[in-house]
Amino acid sequence: MQLEAATLNTINEWLNGNYDEKTKQEIQQLLDKEAFTELTDSFYRSLEFGTGGLRGIMGAGSNRINKYTIGTATQGLCNYLLKKYPGEKVKVAVAHDSRNNSDYFAKITADVFSANGIHVYFFKALRPTPELSFAIRELGCRSGVMLTASHNPKEYNGYKAYGADGGQFTAPDDTLVMDEVAAIKSIDEVKFDRIDNNIELIGEEIDQLYLDKITELSVSPEAISRQKDLKIVYSPIHGTGITLVPKALEQFGFTNLTLVEEQSTPDGNFPTVVYPNPEEKEALTLALKKAQEIDADLVLATDPDADRVGIAVKNNDGEFVLLNGNQTGSLLINYLLSAWEEKGKLTGDQYIVKTIVTSNIIETIAKAKNVTYYNTLTGFKWIGHLMTSLEGKKTFIGGGEESYGYLIGELVRDKDAVVSCAFIAEMTAFYKDKGSSLYNAMLDMYVEYGLYKEELVSITKKGKTGAEEIKAMMEKFRNNPPVTLGGSKVATLKDYELGIETDLIANEKKDLGFPKSDVLQFITEDGSIISARPSGTEPKIKFYCSVNAPLKDKAGFKAADAELSAKVKAIMNDLEV
Repeated sequence: MQLEAATLNTINEWLNGNYDEKTKQEIQQLLDKEAFTELTDSFYRSLEFGTGGLRGIMGAGSNRINKYTIGTATQGLCNYLLKKYPGEKVKVAVAHDSRNNSDYFAKITADVFSANGIHVYFFKALRPTPELSFAIRELGCRSGVMLTASHNPKEYNGYKAYGADGGQFTAPDDTLVMDEVAAIKSIDEVKFDRIDNNIELIGEEIDQLYLDKITELSVSPEAISRQKDLKIVYSPIHGTGITLVPKALEQFGFTNLTLVEEQSTPDGNFPTVVYPNPEEKEALTLALKKAQEIDADLVLATDPDADRVGIAVKNNDGEFVLLNGNQTGSLLINYLLSAWEEKGKLTGDQYIVKTIVTSNIIETIAKAKNVTYYNTLTGFKWIGHLMTSLEGKKTFIGGGEESYGYLIGELVRDKDAVVSCAFIAEMTAFYKDKGSSLYNAMLDMYVEYGLYKEELVSITKKGKTGAEEIKAMMEKFRNNPPVTLGGSKVATLKDYELGIETDLIANEKKDLGFPKSDVLQFITEDGSIISARPSGTEPKIKFYCSVNAPLKDKAGFKAADAELSAKVKAIMNDLEV
C-alpha cells in the first residue's frame, strides 16, 4: 500500500510546519514503520468540525484529536464569535470530563479564547456536560466548549461547541462556525499564547446554584419524604457524575445511596469496563452485583460526561433487569405527566419532546393526557433548539431520546443525567409510595397504552473504507427500499435527506418539514417503524426498529414481549443486517 499524494502532502506540512518536535517524531516513527493504513487514517482528511464539534481518536495528524486540531477549532469559533458580536466583550465557558488529556485540551481551548480577547469562565476541575450548558445560560456567555467524547472508548476525545442559549449550534450558526474553522489554512493562524487576565476560574458556586435550581423542579417531594430510605446504587463509571449526582440525590431528600466504589474515582482509562457506556450491560456489572448484595430498589449509572444515564430495576421474579433508553424515557414522561396531572398543573401550556427514532408510546401518552408533543431530528441539539424557540411561550416538562439522554425542566439545553438521576429516583419513590415498583409501573403503562418494543442494531465500519461502505448502504436503501418487512407491507417511506414523505400505497408525496438529515424511515401497514441512519459521532450505521401490540394484562407481558422480539428479528433478517 502506498500513500495518496494529498495525504502525503498533509504529512509533509506537519513535518515541516510549526508543530512541536514530539508530534513530528510520532509521525516520523509511523513513516519509518511504513504504517500506511494508520497514516492514511490520521491524515487523509482534516477532522471534520461537524454540527456538534469534533470527536476522534487522540494522536498526531489532521484527522486526530490533538493540540492543533483543538486549537484550530477554537480559533475558528473565536473568529465566528468576534464577527457575530462586534464591539462586545464576549464571554465563554469551558469545562472538561475525566478522559485522558481532557484537562490539557481544555487548557488549550481556554488559552486560544483568551489570546483572542475573549473572557473565559474556566471550570477548575472536571464537571458534567449539562452543568456547562447551565453555566453558559447563567453567566450570560455567547458560547461554551466541553472537552469530552461522551461514552466512546478511551482512545477517543472530543470537543462539543455550544451557542448562547446553552445548546449546540443549529442552522445557520452551525455552518457559519464550520466555515470559519475550515477557512483556517495554517496552524500559524491559531493564537495559542494565553492571556491570564481573560481567564476566570469557577466551580462550587455554580454547582450549588445548579443543584438548588434542579431541586426546585421536584414534583413529588412528599413521596420522597415518605420513601427517603429508598435503596439506590449509583456508578459514575469513572466519570464526572461523581461531582454532582450524589449531591443532587441528597438535596432531593434521598438518604440511602450506595456508591460503586470501584468506579467512583474519575479515570480516563476506564479500568473496570470495556466501554464506559451505560447502554452496555457489561458497564453495569459491578453496579448490579452491589444491587443484589443490598437488595436495592434502583440502579443508576452515568457515562463519563454525565449527560446520559442507564438504569436497572427488579422484575417480578426478583431479578435485576436493565431498561433501555426508550423504556426509561417513556416511564419518565408518563410519570411527569401523571404527577403534574395529580397536582393540577397541566394547563394546556405544557409540552414534551422526543426524537424521530424514539418510541412512539411517548406520543400516545401525550395524546391521552392532552399535552402537546413534538418530534425532532436525532440529536439533542434539536430538542434544545425547539426549547429555545418556545421559551416564554410554552412550558417544557421533559423530553429525551432513545440513546439514554433525557432532560427535565428548562435549566439547560442538552441531555442531563444529573437532573435525570434525581427524577428517576423521585419517580421510583412515587410508585413505591403507591405500593408499586418501577417495573410494575412500566407494565401498567404498557397495559394502558400498548406494548412498544424497540431494538437497535449498530454496524461498525471503521476508517475511510468504512465511511464509503456506510454511504453505499444508505444509497442502496434509498434507491431500492424494501417492499415488506416482518411480513407487513412497507406503506410509507420518509427520506429526511430529501425532505420527502412518500405514501407508497397511494403513490403520493409530501414535504416532511424537517431540516435535511441522512435518515431513512420505513413504516409498515401494521405500524412498525424502521429507521436507518449513519452515526454522527462514531464509525457506525444504526438501524432502529420499533414494533408494538396491545397488552391485555400484566400476566401476558412475557409472551407478548417474546412475540415482538421475534418480529424484530424477522424485520432485521429482511433488511439483511
